[in-house]
Amino acid sequence: MAIEDRRQRERLARRRLITETARTLAEREGWNAVTTRRLSTEIEYSQPVLYKHFGSMEDIVEAVALEGFGELTEALRAARRDSPTPADQVARVAAAFSDFAAGNTALYDAMFTRSTRLHFGGTDETPTPLIEAFAELREAVAAVAGTRDVDTLTEVVWAALHGLVELDRNGRLRPGYAAERLQLLVEQIRGSTP
Repeated sequence: MAIEDRRQRERLARRRLITETARTLAEREGWNAVTTRRLSTEIEYSQPVLYKHFGSMEDIVEAVALEGFGELTEALRAARRDSPTPADQVARVAAAFSDFAAGNTALYDAMFTRSTRLHFGGTDETPTPLIEAFAELREAVAAVAGTRDVDTLTEVVWAALHGLVELDRNGRLRPGYAAERLQLLVEQIRGSTP
């Protein structure tokens, strides 16, 4: 039993090294620089060893994305829990989402912009980390939803936050107004008038 446990720990450690290296390379040079050949050179394992853990580059990107959703969940949860009032949760969670995207550009790309086979929308095939990230955002939105459908409103908030992040990151919006746009979005979600 001890030998099998050790082997399992070693497999998990190799898998973790592969995803960490992919993420580091992507943050440093972009996802186009992340190839199985490059990864095998960086971690000093052969390409067959990589394929023993991941069937394709797409599998590696998806593993990185799932790790990212776990991290996003924690960031949103911390923001929500640190809120002094339920109404403040939306503002803090929106800021946490935006800060997460700004601080983890390649990770955010793996999670939201790269093509993956990850299923969103709470289907039976939706991975737990995606469900948990959505649930944290939903909790904050529920505090201000009133009579509006919480799931639909949360989807709209998720989409609006993503749209603001992407448009801002790609220089499609006026520079220097990100905080004002986020505040306006939060006011609209809360049902406030400017």
